[in-house]
Amino acid sequence: MAGTNLLTLLDDITTLLDDIATMSKVATKKTAGVLGDDLALNAQQVTGVTADRELPVVWAVAKGSFLNKAILVPAALIISTWLPWLITPLLMIGGLFLCFEGAEKIVEKLLGHKESSEQLSLEHQDLTEYEKQKVKGAIRTDFILSAEIIVITLGTVASATLINQALVLSVIAVIMTIGVYGLVAGIVKLDDAGLYLLQTAENSGSRLKELLGKFLLALAPKLMRFLAIAGTIAMFLVGGGILVHGIALLHHTQQAVTHFALQHAGAAGEFVAPILFDGMLGILAGLIMVVCLQGWHKLKG
Repeated sequence: MAGTNLLTLLDDITTLLDDIATMSKVATKKTAGVLGDDLALNAQQVTGVTADRELPVVWAVAKGSFLNKAILVPAALIISTWLPWLITPLLMIGGLFLCFEGAEKIVEKLLGHKESSEQLSLEHQDLTEYEKQKVKGAIRTDFILSAEIIVITLGTVASATLINQALVLSVIAVIMTIGVYGLVAGIVKLDDAGLYLLQTAENSGSRLKELLGKFLLALAPKLMRFLAIAGTIAMFLVGGGILVHGIALLHHTQQAVTHFALQHAGAAGEFVAPILFDGMLGILAGLIMVVCLQGWHKLKG
């Protein structure tokens, strides 16, 4: 009898793990787009940090990301069980915040305020305080993207039992965090890898190592500039996408635009139209938020 009960328990555990693996695979596919945005944004956040502090900063942000998900996973389960109506408004606030951050970056870049403020920051503050500001900003942005990943995953496993939901959310949270910050750590150390290859090439006389080292050294700054631009675009796309899916009128408008693009530009138009719609909406919403904030500051004197 004991042996039969043990076999039954093992069979149940195997079935549970198989269900979790299947649901996790589906959820990973659905959150892959957000993962790309998360990667671009977080790689961008560590720019400006000295080379010897890049990995410690990435690790600090990664720990903050784990903490974010440790808060978000149980919160999502509680909200989905007792306050499901609250998920959309919270996501909308997060979407508006992303749009605002993206628009603020563009406005500061055009007006030159960001560069001057960062120079003042480096002149009048120690590097430790500057790093803390970078880490706080990255963790704050990660919280919103993590929330979207958790909500998308929750929607994928909505019909599952509570224990399955909790396990799948936990698996996705761990995989996404390790994946994103592992890649970010690799990206920010590309230049160090190139320098190492050049140094070893001098000692060994390897032409291949020399060429690869020069390639990595040339690639690293270009890749970081690209990720900085991609990170800002990602803010608008993710923020605009959240607004579109949360407001019925915007969602119907996007569908109408996509249908029009399909009729006049074929499959390419159908693919590009919703992306452009989300991006333009994100830019517009972000600029409105920036103007409103500036107006509020002027009213306060």
